[in-house]
Amino acid sequence: MSDIVRLLQVGAGSMGRAWLGAIRANPDVELAGLVDLDTGLAQTAAVEHGYPDVPVGADLTEIAAAARADAMINVTIPEAHRDTTLAALAAGLPVLCEKPLAPTVAEARSMVDAAERSGRLLMVSQSRRYSPQVAAFRRLIARIGPLGTLNCQFFKAPRFGGFRETMADPLLLDMAIHQFDLARLLTGADPLTVNCDAYNPAWSWFAGNAAAEATFVFADHTRFTFSGSWVAPGLETSWNGAWRVIGANGTATWDGDHPPVARLADGTTLTADLDDEPEGIAGSLAEFVQCLRTGARPDAAAARNIVSLAMVEAAVRSATDHRKVTIADILTTDRVQEPAADLASRRPAASP
Repeated sequence: MSDIVRLLQVGAGSMGRAWLGAIRANPDVELAGLVDLDTGLAQTAAVEHGYPDVPVGADLTEIAAAARADAMINVTIPEAHRDTTLAALAAGLPVLCEKPLAPTVAEARSMVDAAERSGRLLMVSQSRRYSPQVAAFRRLIARIGPLGTLNCQFFKAPRFGGFRETMADPLLLDMAIHQFDLARLLTGADPLTVNCDAYNPAWSWFAGNAAAEATFVFADHTRFTFSGSWVAPGLETSWNGAWRVIGANGTATWDGDHPPVARLADGTTLTADLDDEPEGIAGSLAEFVQCLRTGARPDAAAARNIVSLAMVEAAVRSATDHRKVTIADILTTDRVQEPAADLASRRPAASP
């Protein structure tokens, strides 16, 4: 691989444009090609971000060949993640995929299998992991002793329009994976079970459940409680949520916008030391490039990140069936079977 990593991006919608900005700002990469079913949208986005001459089109395989890409960024809608990723892997390209990896664990497992067969990296962009404040929060948590409780409150009132407002469980399926994944990162453990209740307030502008309460029990006996709503106008939390972590020796809090703080049982206040590191999708991209160059395995590799996706699917099943769900039961679900057709010939669905 050359010093500059040439990236094929699939998806030129609003999130795709954010990724084009991240690519433009990273000196280690360059855009090699852009794919979207709406080729006019893709051409406009490429020009706006300073790439007027890159190959643009609707066929992933065709543009990948023309672009001479080293890797792919998948910014399609979640329902298209699997087909688009499988086509890229079949073309020999490592993939950095927007979260969630897939709408279901069964689909995600087939993607993980394909990555393992191809020997190519498949990484998920869990962008909220990449933050100096998150890193500082982890360091404070390490100083408050064995953990007992994590609590995250998430209350926002976005009016997205589009596919999110027609989803069955928009909060859990599209947003909560960020907080669920952060809980895994902060504890260093994986969940065993979940009890969840999802509902939709009468004033909701979402068709599906826009609010939820979930309690996870982790392998280290820590309990993680999530309380959230996407129809909570007024006094909103940050997009990261508001966190409280309680350990044997003290408590640490983080409002998601400002540096975290902690206080020990003896009254000592601990303050956060913030590092200078890339944030959000810029952080995802930087780690992806580093792993491509070194062969290192990121913690957000698909084979690991699938546990965060399983947390979402288990929470939805718990809310639907009104019972406790074991995460392992979700993780052992059958894979989606591969069709006989050549996956490399598939065209990606429209981008968000």
